[in-house]
Amino acid sequence: MDETFFRQFEALMDKYTELLLGQTNEELKEKVKAWALYSHVAKSMPALVKHWNELYPEAKEQMKQLIAEIKRLNDEARANAKKP
Repeated sequence: MDETFFRQFEALMDKYTELLLGQTNEELKEKVKAWALYSHVAKSMPALVKHWNELYPEAKEQMKQLIAEIKRLNDEARANAKKP
């Protein structure tokens, strides 16, 4: 993969984060990347995520907080988008 691909992928992540959360910055993009990857792995390899959660309970709690934050920001963005 070349530099052009990574720039284009970052543009995709910028827009996805903005559409999902109503705003974007580097920190939110990294959170969205972690959330998206964790969600994908949880669906495609649930046993791996179960093992990881048991191995790293502190990280599991941080992921739960991250998921809750993304849900809250998404709910806020959708509520703001409905306002006239």
